Formats: sequence, structure tokens, C-alpha cells
Amino acid sequence: MADVATRLTALAGGLLGEDLPVRVRAWDGSEAGPPGAPVVVLRHRRALRRLLWKPGELGLARAWVAGELDIEGDLYLALDLLAGLVWERGGSEGAGHPVRDPRLRAAARELLRLGGPLPPPAPPAEEVRRRTGPLHTRRRDRQAVSHHYDVGNDFYALVLGPSMVYSCAYWEHPDATLEEAQRDKLELVCRKLGLKEGDRLLDVGCGWGSMALHAARHHGARVVGITLSAEQAAHARKRVAEEGLADRIEIRVQDYRDVRDGPYDAISSIGMAEHVGSVRYREYADDLYALLKDGGRLLNHQIARRPEGNEAAYHVDEFIDAYVFPDGELAPLGRTLATLEDAGFEARDVEALREHYALTLRRWVGNLEAGWERAAKLAGPGRARVWRLYMAACALSFERNRIGVNQILAVKVPEEGTSGMPLRARRWGSAP
Repeated sequence: MADVATRLTALAGGLLGEDLPVRVRAWDGSEAGPPGAPVVVLRHRRALRRLLWKPGELGLARAWVAGELDIEGDLYLALDLLAGLVWERGGSEGAGHPVRDPRLRAAARELLRLGGPLPPPAPPAEEVRRRTGPLHTRRRDRQAVSHHYDVGNDFYALVLGPSMVYSCAYWEHPDATLEEAQRDKLELVCRKLGLKEGDRLLDVGCGWGSMALHAARHHGARVVGITLSAEQAAHARKRVAEEGLADRIEIRVQDYRDVRDGPYDAISSIGMAEHVGSVRYREYADDLYALLKDGGRLLNHQIARRPEGNEAAYHVDEFIDAYVFPDGELAPLGRTLATLEDAGFEARDVEALREHYALTLRRWVGNLEAGWERAAKLAGPGRARVWRLYMAACALSFERNRIGVNQILAVKVPEEGTSGMPLRARRWGSAP
């Protein structure tokens, strides 16, 4: 009888109609596939049972998080090669119906022989399950944010580095350090907002306080930062106190829908709107519009997906939804712009930073890999594996133009039409 790796590669090739572009090493020590290619390591036969019961992306993700499946060699290359076989073919949506397809029935029988005809393994503990109730209520949003951000501040410090900024950096030079690129991003946001001494800034989704600290320290702003993560807020308050800026910065655990102390001169929303959801996005835009003074500016920094030919067919990525950003949604740039305009904003500038995010993610992955043993102790090996996979896969998605990220600068223009913007906006000086 052939070894397990040979049987698996033959089975996969028959189903796909082409040879696997990666090598396979199975739990019996056998190996098959193209020499020199990245190696998909199946450490336990349970990985096959996961794929049998949940074909496609989610089955693979469960095996990865559980440590039953690994990749040796270039992780980015392996994910790029596998993307065409799993994600770009539609994952489990295109897996077919084994009961009606003789070819798939035969493959299922072979997988049963190799993986064992036992019940499907329980999903890893890191998977979000049993979500109930309507999307994007205050309670459900708090739970989703807690799942992603309350992983431990020390874990995020290891991944993000000293800047503690968890959004796309701005690379003036590709050889800049991550900390320099994040500082330049924060400065870019402040300049686009035209912040000056005494301005009131609302930082929506303030994270660990880096934007608030930069705006207060370098531009003299008075900042209210809001987050739904108690761990983030505690860390941000500690940093504010240590820098002696408690008289200029207030950090709140608060939902954007509950902020009532406007008007503000400016609002920054950096990497937060992805959590809002399509059912709430107009409410989000209306609330931020109401919180701004006339002439006030909004800087909305948000990941965008490519438009679908049939927008009704859009569905959230299974792995991201189950392990990374529960209930997160991406919208095309055009829809976001239209919603902001419908709320009354005038869009003044859009800057695409897609390649910048790919560079940022690769640096984060590098930090995680360099501190792998400590990361696994801080967050648990399963959670560390989640973060490594999602950040590496996202880096490729930005590089391949599957998703993008944009800074939209918008203004609440008063009735007389005076925007307060400089005539040549890309100079990004203070408002006249």
C-alpha cells in the first residue's frame, strides 16, 4: 500500500485536475510533491477529519490552529500557492455535494480510510461560536471587540513593537523602521485634520492611545479617546499618566453611539470602521457628523474590499469571522464614500495605502516569529498561530490587490460653503 503522503497528493491531484504545487509530509513520515516547494505538514490524521467534515478554508484553519497542520519553508509562498486551490476556488462554497458526485464520494471514502471514520473533532477553543441576536448591537460589538483586542497587552506589544499602533503604517521610505513608519502615519493624520493648539479631537477606536498621545504631545490637541476594550483603555491610561498628559487626554470605555459631548474640531477613526457593519454604517456616519462642529474634519482610515459583481453574494471570510474579527465586514471604497456623503460630509481627499499595509503586516509577522516562544506563552499557541496565519494571509491579500486600505478626509461644511481647507490640500498644513 502506498504511503500516506503519496495517496494524499494523488487524491488531491485527481480532485483538482492538477498537481499540488506544494509538498506534503504526513504523520507516518512519508513525503511527496515537487522538490524544493514549501511543505504542508500533516502532524495528525485529525486534520483530514476536519477537512472531511468542513471542506475548504474553515477545515484547514481549524487544523492549523490546533497544530495538526503546519507549513515548513516560505509561509507567504505556500499561502500564495494554496490560495488558488482553496480561497480563489470558493473554499467550502464550491466543494460540491459528495452524495451526488461520484468523484467526491470516492474521495470522501479515501479520506475516511486515512483519517478515521470518527465524529468530527471539536473546533479549537480559539474559535468564536454560538453568537446570537442581531448584528452590531452594543452588547454583541463589545463581545467581538473583546475577542480580538483583549488578548493581552504584552502580546500586542511583542507584535506591534514600541509604537503600539495596530493599523497600517505610512512608509516614507521602505527601509524605515516600523516605529518610524507608524509615527509618520500618526503625523500624517494630524496634518490632514489640521490639528492645532487647543483643538478638541475625538479618536474613535483609540486602541492603546498612540494617536491621542501624538496629537496632544505634538499638536497641543485636547483628546477624548474611546474604545470598547477594557485592556486597551487600561494600557492607554497608564501611558497618558506616565507622559504627564492627563490634563489633555481622556480615555473612555465607550461606544461611539453613546458619545454626547460634542462638538469636536476633528475626529479620527483609524482601523475602527471595519467593526461597524453595513447595517450600522449610516448610523456611524450620522453620529460622527453630528459630533463635529461646522468646518470640522473627519479622517476615516478603513480597509476596503474589491466590489463584487453581485454584491448580494458577498460573505465574510470564514476564517476571519470565526477566529480574528467576529462580525467584521469590509465594504468597497465607493460605498463608504457614498454613505459619508449621504450623511452630509464633503469628501476632500482619498489616499490609498494598500502597499503600505502589506509592508506593515510583514513587519508584524516578523516580530511575532522572532518572539514566537514568548508569544505562545502570552496568548497560547493556538491564538499565536491564528495571528501568524491571518497577518501573513492579509499581507498577500494587500499585495495582490484583493483588499485595500484608504484614508478618507471629509469635512462638515457649513451652509455658506466654507470648508476651511487649503487650496492645495496635499501640502497638509494647518487650516488657514
